[in-house]
Amino acid sequence: MTYKHLYIALLWIAGCAPVFAQQASAPNLNDLDSIIQTSIHNHEIPGAVLLVGHDGQVIYRKAFGNRSLEPKVEPMTVDTIFDLASLTKVIATTTAVMQLEEQGRVRLNDPVVKYIPEFGQNGKGDITVRDLLTHHSGLAPDIDLTPAFTSRDTAYSLAFAATSVAPPETQFIYSDTNFIVLAALVERISGVPLDSYCAQNIFVPLGMSRTRFLPPADWISQIAPTEYDEQKQMLRGVVHDPRARRMGGVAGHAGLFSTADDLAKFAQALLDGSRVLSPLAIRKMTSPQQPPNLPAIRGFGWDIDSPFSSNRGELLPVGSFGHTGFTGTSLWIDPTTRTYIILLANSVHPRGQGFTVSLRTKVATAVAAAIPLTADEQEAMRWKTLTGYNEAMIAQRHLDDRNGSVLTGIDVLEAQDFALLRGKRVGVLTNQTGVDSAGRRTIDVLAHAPAVQLTAIFSPEHGVTGELDTTKVGNSRDAATGIPVYSVYGGTDQARRPPLDILKQLDAVIFDLQDAGVRFYTYETTLGYFLEAAAKTGTQIIVLDRPNPITGVLVQGPLSEPGRENFTNYGPVPVRHGMTLGELAQMFNSEHNIHAKLTVVSMQGWMRGDWLDSTSVEWINPSPNLRSLTEATLYPGVGLVEGTNVSVGRGTDTPFELLGAPWINARELAAYLNARQIPGVRFVPITFTPTSSSYSGQPCHGVNLVLTQRDFLDAPELGIELASALLKLYPEQYHIEKIMEILANKAVYDALLRGEDPHRIDLEWQDELLKFQQTRERYLIYR
Repeated sequence: MTYKHLYIALLWIAGCAPVFAQQASAPNLNDLDSIIQTSIHNHEIPGAVLLVGHDGQVIYRKAFGNRSLEPKVEPMTVDTIFDLASLTKVIATTTAVMQLEEQGRVRLNDPVVKYIPEFGQNGKGDITVRDLLTHHSGLAPDIDLTPAFTSRDTAYSLAFAATSVAPPETQFIYSDTNFIVLAALVERISGVPLDSYCAQNIFVPLGMSRTRFLPPADWISQIAPTEYDEQKQMLRGVVHDPRARRMGGVAGHAGLFSTADDLAKFAQALLDGSRVLSPLAIRKMTSPQQPPNLPAIRGFGWDIDSPFSSNRGELLPVGSFGHTGFTGTSLWIDPTTRTYIILLANSVHPRGQGFTVSLRTKVATAVAAAIPLTADEQEAMRWKTLTGYNEAMIAQRHLDDRNGSVLTGIDVLEAQDFALLRGKRVGVLTNQTGVDSAGRRTIDVLAHAPAVQLTAIFSPEHGVTGELDTTKVGNSRDAATGIPVYSVYGGTDQARRPPLDILKQLDAVIFDLQDAGVRFYTYETTLGYFLEAAAKTGTQIIVLDRPNPITGVLVQGPLSEPGRENFTNYGPVPVRHGMTLGELAQMFNSEHNIHAKLTVVSMQGWMRGDWLDSTSVEWINPSPNLRSLTEATLYPGVGLVEGTNVSVGRGTDTPFELLGAPWINARELAAYLNARQIPGVRFVPITFTPTSSSYSGQPCHGVNLVLTQRDFLDAPELGIELASALLKLYPEQYHIEKIMEILANKAVYDALLRGEDPHRIDLEWQDELLKFQQTRERYLIYR
């Protein structure tokens, strides 16, 4: 039975129990029986219903133990109705919000105050709908139960008036308050109470006839009780969550009741796509949506990889998603294997002392180990569960720690015995970073390569030795080989472009430089200029690829705007692009319609998630003021403000780890920035005296940037935070206007001038960033 056939069948029998087909592999799941029975024997749960679906069919469906122990014992049945607790968040509230988003009635990057103005109390005006859905709003986990309240309106008022415990998008705080507010948003936009909206737009269309808030009296006998309330009454058919109970049983975070069969209909609809949600909305909802530099990986509402992901088990890949409920319920869905696992238990019965975390893990692991997979599914599982790195980078349970062995382009060229170059007159654009794995200069390797005639060396900014920090870099001759060195850097545009008369004498120019992985690092523009010149002269460009030192995964920061091209901005690229020079060359050559003869000699052994120190490639300063990987990590942020009237530590031992000026109050700035809780970095007040560059010889007061967790740092947003802080604290002294030369984005600049929160500014560039990522994808060499 295909997904389509199953879905049609579900619609046709809407409101009835589904027909369950058993696959021949079902006996392989019999180990699940003993796992559940052991949990019951250990008094972790009184009973449970477990349902497993795979490839469009239900392959396992059983009830175990008892649904009630007190006040009387009742056996569990497969049609038992459960208090879903926090599964309400994803089954009801998230689905409703995503429907409204599909209809264009809400934008997820909009601040919540656009729809609920009173939510802006106590400085919450910059929290977005996205922040609520991903639990990165900074709101506390719960609204206060004291003083007592007894209405939904009162609960909404408390949530709207709540004070944040952290700035938005700085940390993951799982919060019922988020979904209380989201329910209010659904009601404001739709004009319909949450329970009515969900019934009309989700449950009825999917045939979920045993799913609803406020179950009627004739359902009570089939409902699994939870525990005794404050009046010593057993809760049965009344929501267990105390806040939802005080809200009248209908809330965005809890209150929904359902059966395993109904949840199977919902899970299958997510795997298939349905008229309830489009495939695009489902992909958006169930793919990583949290701030990409933070560790807990969350979709919209759904959990992907966080401390709450116990029900994913040990074998299902990170691409799967699910959620749990406090009462003992859980749902996990894996699109790769087309599998879902529904485990419903009332572990809080009768006195709140049950435990299901380890049970969920064991069940999911057993299912993943037993389900039959096609060869394609097995291959997909293998790639999705590799842990050398993962594209999401920093799932809390999969922090990468790789000790790789990487051959750069020059090593690969040597291994191929210079086949690309034999019989050619060549030039090489390189500097001190152009060395092979044995430490030999690329210049010397090429000068002695068989059947290769090296006749020209080109040097970028800072010269062929990388020691010059001036625009006065002239032509010279290499001391070891005697080959002429042509500078392609200077104070004018003409000085920064390769001489066409020299290129016409060459069959190929080899490009071997270590880039910094940042748009405004000038080696990237030099690459573009050589492609342009080579297209005119017919010269081949051969890029010997090297690692992006700050990984090839994270793509961050605003794009430069068309029409603002300069030597620190070759074209519309984000500050941190996550590409190698070889990949950039391919993109420049095609997207800029250059069409030079281009060959990229790819690395061997490099993985996109590698930091440079995860490879065997030696750190060599790519320029005089980038002296460590730490400085390179901070550079996309601190470098953004370098053009303004502050010192970034040039002329000290730790450039780009410092920021200051004579007019800054160091303690004030450090306290302000630390209060922003910027992930991955903290700020220590300091006074330093640079010996060159801005404020040379003058004491500068400011901050020492201490990198605490490089995987969590969004460096370009850090740059916006720095500019915003300086403008807010020192509006008279700080001259921000010169930031535009490197920022190259008027919309971001104007937002800074308006005093917008940096988190909001970041959200505004996400749409353009997504478009860039789609373009970027076409030119990626390494996966």
